[in-house]
Amino acid sequence: MPRPFSNTDVPLLRFGVFEADLAAGELRKNGVRIRLQEQPFQVLGTLLRNAGQVVTRDDLREKIWPADTFVDFDHSLNTAVNKIREALGDSASSPRFVETLARRGYRFIAPVESFATTSVSGCAQAEARHKDGNEGEHSAFMQPAGDAGLHPDLHVPVPRRGVVRALFALIQVMYLIFYVSGLAHLRGADGVAGRFLPSGGALFVVSAVLVTGAVGIPLRFYLLSAVAFDFRRLAATFTRLFPFVFALDEVWATAPFLLLPQIGIGFAFAAMAALLYVPFSERTLVRMAYFLPVSAENRRDKK
Repeated sequence: MPRPFSNTDVPLLRFGVFEADLAAGELRKNGVRIRLQEQPFQVLGTLLRNAGQVVTRDDLREKIWPADTFVDFDHSLNTAVNKIREALGDSASSPRFVETLARRGYRFIAPVESFATTSVSGCAQAEARHKDGNEGEHSAFMQPAGDAGLHPDLHVPVPRRGVVRALFALIQVMYLIFYVSGLAHLRGADGVAGRFLPSGGALFVVSAVLVTGAVGIPLRFYLLSAVAFDFRRLAATFTRLFPFVFALDEVWATAPFLLLPQIGIGFAFAAMAALLYVPFSERTLVRMAYFLPVSAENRRDKK
């Protein structure tokens, strides 16, 4: 269950260009106050104080909507979350800050920087959490001063997940085109290889196209479906697959040489150099899009 919300615990929380002053009940962007009603601000404050953790709808009801309050809770909570997203310029379909977990609750997924300069009790609690070993559980979200809004592992601004996922999907489509084109033009690949390699070498090239293309097509469809359906364990899965993906991609980085008669040796080398880097780009894109949810899942698995 989330820790109780307290204005005197951590009075100022920063994330990206935003900061929430819990003591004053104010949300600011680049120092300019943003209008946000009291109830949505309380919801935002609870999510911020539990950054990276799931805050259930029941937790929010218990904390913010007293038992003797006769309102449509579901409607009120949905309205509050929508107002938070409107204030932050966030999106439910491609969240940068507030992530919805269907039938469970919400999670604040951006790194949060905390300041407890005005609260002795808050400092003491933070020190106690550190001694208990719980500080590491929040370290992925509580960033050092000056690093707010940065990815905790890659140290780059946290991008829109939708854009990152789209780029990753486009890479998979590119490789699918490579595979299908290579398999459809095996005779041409054999002819080009035969011009520059001995007969045994040409046979090896054709065999490599056949095998890697046949294996690569289902792999790319799996990765495409994983990112399309936003599979939250994709980071862990891709880490296990990476040695195989790396080997496969490095083999196909030589594919431009099959077009040597059309593009020339200079362009073939340039294209190969770019393709050699693509598997590392894939790994980085996965880490950028899935680092927070996966970390949280891993922590739950260890408990």
